[in-house]
Amino acid sequence: MKKIIAGVDEVGRGSLIGPVYAAAVILNKNIDKKKLKDSKKLSKKKRQILEKYIKKNSLWAIGSASLIEIEKFNILNASLLAMKRAIKKLKKKPQLVLIDGNKSPKINCCKIKNVIKGDQKIPEISAASIIAKESRDRLITKMSKRFSRYYWDRNAGYGTKDHIIAIRKFGITKYHRKTFQPIHNILSLK
Repeated sequence: MKKIIAGVDEVGRGSLIGPVYAAAVILNKNIDKKKLKDSKKLSKKKRQILEKYIKKNSLWAIGSASLIEIEKFNILNASLLAMKRAIKKLKKKPQLVLIDGNKSPKINCCKIKNVIKGDQKIPEISAASIIAKESRDRLITKMSKRFSRYYWDRNAGYGTKDHIIAIRKFGITKYHRKTFQPIHNILSLK
């Protein structure tokens, strides 16, 4: 019998706003793994097509950690919490969980292995990176409708020049991560 493998990746760690998301994915045996690539290497249109394909041909789950949890536990621990939540939500228990990067959550359900640049090497992790990115991007795009001056629909809340200029001009929103260096620096100048 084939081992049940889940891939896990997170998105939004470096963003200045909102929650961090993680996805856990167990691919069906009939999925074309050659189609799966790191979400950062795909166009938005290609990611959206692949997200539908992955969701149709796999078991998947999303976990997140809120802005409050990020501020309370720090971004690394909040990311690990989001990963743990995604793994626990899977409808089937994996025997092995492959996690992108060098840190992993403490979880008793299964064997965990970290893979540096796993989103570029392991199809299960690539699939997780696509689902996590598209899921978080949808939320941020929705949030940007109320806060269009910050260009979140274009920068996903990351510290781009436009975003930093907007923060300096209009201040922060309730969604900004106050403990993050650029925000913290701007707040301490006031």
